[in-house]
Amino acid sequence: MASAGVAGALIGLLFVAISVAQDRLTSENADPIHQVRAAAALTAFTNALTISLFALISNDGIAWASVSVGIVGVLFIAGSLVSLLRERKAHRTALRDATFLVGQLLVFALQIRYGLRLVANGHDIDAAQAIATLVVVCFLVGISRSWELVGGPSFSFLGQSFAFVRHRRDRSDSSD
Repeated sequence: MASAGVAGALIGLLFVAISVAQDRLTSENADPIHQVRAAAALTAFTNALTISLFALISNDGIAWASVSVGIVGVLFIAGSLVSLLRERKAHRTALRDATFLVGQLLVFALQIRYGLRLVANGHDIDAAQAIATLVVVCFLVGISRSWELVGGPSFSFLGQSFAFVRHRRDRSDSSD
């Protein structure tokens, strides 16, 4: 129940964030990366919500729900990757977003795999726990994509390391 409530609340907050950033998403000059981020967050949250709601109905419900929303997720990822390739964005964020989408694809593929294991053997506790873990991962993916959508700062280890080295190099070049 908690997971379903959290998913519903996060979807509501995502709609607020989308309405605030509506110009960035729907204008003629809208960056497809922002559109992909918004859709990725919604897909992740909807995935978690669907599985959580079906888990409230019965244990058998999560098997087919996992497979179904996993397939929808895979189709979303395929469409998003095609969209990014079509745009051929040359900046770093397109590559980063494509990498993030491939990670999300892995989550959906695993979800399908464990869902099918539950279909075959409804009492597979390991598969059910794996699906529950993937629901948590979907929450984290959705939160991360939402953060990027609203323009939250990024403090990745590699990005900050390169900036540190570049800053040190620039300081030593100016002192020469």
